[in-house]
Amino acid sequence: MFRRAPEQAAASADERPGFVARLRARLNRGASWLSRDLTELFTGRDIDAAILEELETRLISADVGVQATERILTALRARVARRELTDVGALIGALRDCLVEILAPCAQPLGLAAAHRPFVILVVGVNGSGKTTTIGKLARRCAAEGLSVLLAAADTFRAAAIEQLEVWAQRSGAEFAAQQPGADPGAVVFDALQAARARGIDVMLADTAGRLHSQSHLMEELKKVRRVMQRVDPSAPHEVLLVLDANQGQNALAQAQQFSAAVGVTGLVLTKLDGTARGGIVIAIAQQLRIPIRFIGVGESPEDFGEFDPVAFAAALLDGPQAGSAAAGQTGAA
Repeated sequence: MFRRAPEQAAASADERPGFVARLRARLNRGASWLSRDLTELFTGRDIDAAILEELETRLISADVGVQATERILTALRARVARRELTDVGALIGALRDCLVEILAPCAQPLGLAAAHRPFVILVVGVNGSGKTTTIGKLARRCAAEGLSVLLAAADTFRAAAIEQLEVWAQRSGAEFAAQQPGADPGAVVFDALQAARARGIDVMLADTAGRLHSQSHLMEELKKVRRVMQRVDPSAPHEVLLVLDANQGQNALAQAQQFSAAVGVTGLVLTKLDGTARGGIVIAIAQQLRIPIRFIGVGESPEDFGEFDPVAFAAALLDGPQAGSAAAGQTGAA
């Protein structure tokens, strides 16, 4: 792991509670959080089949997925049968524990191994998932930690993609490598990686063109980009980061499966969680794929982008903007 200067580490720790507050306010905003009005609907009642059925419906509607929902309901029914859960408040607490149990194995921050310089991150995903913006935000995070960064514009097909990435390079103080629109993406990353090595760059972030997971010829192109990188550094890329739009729901799960099969995804970024009432897709992905979730995004600004925290996420998914300060306290102490 690259080391941070002490003052930079302290600043990053101070920023986390702010991101947790944004997460609580924006994830499943409005009246869409899972536990909304359950207490009012079922006040004074023992936990019965009707309450569990209502909860099951909400989990499925939030895109938690059949597999994860079955796991959760099996655990809750067993506890109800043992009379461990006597009211809706206890049920919601137990549900929160179930969500954290599923999510926790995927809460693995991105580690930049100092043995690899530059540490090469290949960023992939479908059109409109937020790849370029994610790269820009990652570049800013790296720069804040005192790392030198080079952005490689290997999306040579989308109109203005090169210019957009160059703007992010300027904002973050990163170096920039690009060729003409329509150039071969493999040639772009080959030259960029050679330049990064020659200049002693710490981190290289490579943008790629968006492609549907079902477009086999474009997935083959990604494999080629990876092979070309390995001509310069046989260990590259050191991270294949898949950016997923949470609004895609179950389709995001299919994307993760296909990209993983094609290029060996090592980490996920879930974006646009502020624009969906179906944030449970994160649970489905964690349950079925167990790929590390590196970051999540709940808005456009750099402050709306942060490391994934399962306790804070479960609290926001369940309780919406009313999530208690206890969850924030746990996150800040983590």
